[in-house]
Amino acid sequence: MPPESPAEPRRRGTILIVDDAPVDRTVLEALLAQDGHRVLAAESGPQALGRLANGPLPDLVLLDVRMPSMNGFQVLERLREHPTTAALPVIFHTALDGADDEAGGFARGAVDYIAKPAAPEVKLSRVRARLAQGWRQQALAARARDLEVDVARRRREIDGLACDSLGALAHLAALRDDDTGQHCLRTSAYVAALAGALRETAHLRPLLTDEYVHLLVRSTPLHDIGKVGIPDRILHKPGKLDA
Repeated sequence: MPPESPAEPRRRGTILIVDDAPVDRTVLEALLAQDGHRVLAAESGPQALGRLANGPLPDLVLLDVRMPSMNGFQVLERLREHPTTAALPVIFHTALDGADDEAGGFARGAVDYIAKPAAPEVKLSRVRARLAQGWRQQALAARARDLEVDVARRRREIDGLACDSLGALAHLAALRDDDTGQHCLRTSAYVAALAGALRETAHLRPLLTDEYVHLLVRSTPLHDIGKVGIPDRILHKPGKLDA
């Protein structure tokens, strides 16, 4: 049997604990630090909001509910209102264990709800799970951004090839007849002017995007491309054409 591949090392995160009870805060700090995480602490909602506003964001927030001056629900609502912290994952860690309290936490955007007292193993497993979920989401978002950049680059390449092809065909038509070449330039200018005027019409504005108008103007010289296949004895015949 082939040897088993070594397990991928588990990542550690930065976690902010927000709890006004010094004992609960200290015990939780020790538990998370022992698991290898970097731990930050705040003893009130306003202190937590100030830390989050002025420094790098943690990977996760463990937030108590019952605190003076500003409870945990209010803190989370403030976090969700600000674009910088709107997606910050928050776990409520509180002595409020009622079903309505838990439902209220999730309704405000918490990713999990741990009722005190909970076994240390339970707390660690829930924290690890939420950290891993957040990192997976970050990786997927980064991959999506990379794909968008790649798609945009490929579209530019394809557009460049299309423009080169259109330009070559238009140049071929112009070589057959100097009047055709000048006519194509004038027609392209007319189409650009007409498209710009028509964009002022409400029902045409959604259709006449910058990309659409650009392609339309670039394609205009092809309206005379049929002359490429006309024999010179006809195309350059002096006087009127016979039957």
